[in-house]
Amino acid sequence: MKTYKYILFCLFLLHLTPVKAIEEPKDDGKYVTISGVVKDKSDKKVLSYANVSIAGSTESTVTNADGEFTFKVKEPVEDVAIEVSHLGYNNRRILLKEGDAELPTVWLTPSTLMLEEVVVSGRNPRELVEEAIKKIPTNYSTQADRLTGFYRETARKRRRYINIAEAVIDLHKTPYTQDAGRDRVRILKGRRLLSPKASDTLAVKLLGGPTAAIYLDVVKNPDLLLSPEVLPLYDFHLEEPATIDERPQYVVSFMPNRKLPYALYSGRFYIDKERLSFTRAEFNLDVSDRNKATQAILHRKPFGLRFKPEEVTYLVNYTDHGDKTYLNYVRNEIRFKCDWRRKLFATSYAVVSEMVVTDIEPSATNIPAREAFGKNQILSDDATLFFDKDFWGNYNIIKPEESLEKAVNKLRKMY
Repeated sequence: MKTYKYILFCLFLLHLTPVKAIEEPKDDGKYVTISGVVKDKSDKKVLSYANVSIAGSTESTVTNADGEFTFKVKEPVEDVAIEVSHLGYNNRRILLKEGDAELPTVWLTPSTLMLEEVVVSGRNPRELVEEAIKKIPTNYSTQADRLTGFYRETARKRRRYINIAEAVIDLHKTPYTQDAGRDRVRILKGRRLLSPKASDTLAVKLLGGPTAAIYLDVVKNPDLLLSPEVLPLYDFHLEEPATIDERPQYVVSFMPNRKLPYALYSGRFYIDKERLSFTRAEFNLDVSDRNKATQAILHRKPFGLRFKPEEVTYLVNYTDHGDKTYLNYVRNEIRFKCDWRRKLFATSYAVVSEMVVTDIEPSATNIPAREAFGKNQILSDDATLFFDKDFWGNYNIIKPEESLEKAVNKLRKMY
């Protein structure tokens, strides 16, 4: 069997350091875990990626693909309220009481926009985006902040999970009046589970990983979509308005208006009608030209392997705390096919990474360069395996969906 079948499967450049390397102490207070599921009251469907937070605080998480969430709340829980929000729905607030562990289904009601909120004619969508860009120094944090986040990355070969990696990350964000060049990420705790099957290995390295929390922050990193040099490359259109956190939003779609030597994006911006702050960005990489798309996402592959991007999607959410807006959630999904030149059929792969900000605190101290996660780092062989149920302690995480939990159990049995 050829050597390349045994090359390490390195997806998304995630470097998970050993737990004891950089682990930081957590509060010794007692915590209770609250769990629940969020659904649409009108059609009873689960709501994925709904934001779940403690009302009046910066602590939060998101629901998984099954609409489920877990949330760790410091005791006592009396008078603590859990707030649940989702794009296009009215917020729901639930007051906790002693003994709560599993909440009844959280039903969200679709929001209804008033007629005057629908009238957005007379505004040039390109000028609207430019106005929102000018207000970034006012709407976003003007101080350095330390964000705690939970990062998860999964890789599937066809429908089977072959790689699962998770980490609690420490993210230093400089003020939004500065560029993202000095923003840094480090790993506080991490673990992974890799399929031991030799046939599941593939030497493909894609750009991304925990540093996506830096470069996919389109507001902080305008070179991606919002710089004066990039805006003329797109046509903008006003779409039907929406609501986020019960606040009306302009929805501005954008499409490339020219062909360039590199791939461009298409998608939507959600802009708060009153504050003119960017609250959400959904966009896809144009994969119609396989070579251009490959240059945008592929860092390295072995000679003779044919790489074909099928879909590349991004989601970036922001949330308000007081009078400022902060990064809240980032999700990236890449679907691609790989085959060797002498093989008849290609194999489908899907890589999904997501990061939710679980807490925010002011911090003037940056992460030391020696501890910062580098964009050229790869999965570490000494990351902890999935054998400790209490591994995350009091950190808030994204609850695994059912299919992921089953995949973990199957992979564990293979060791």
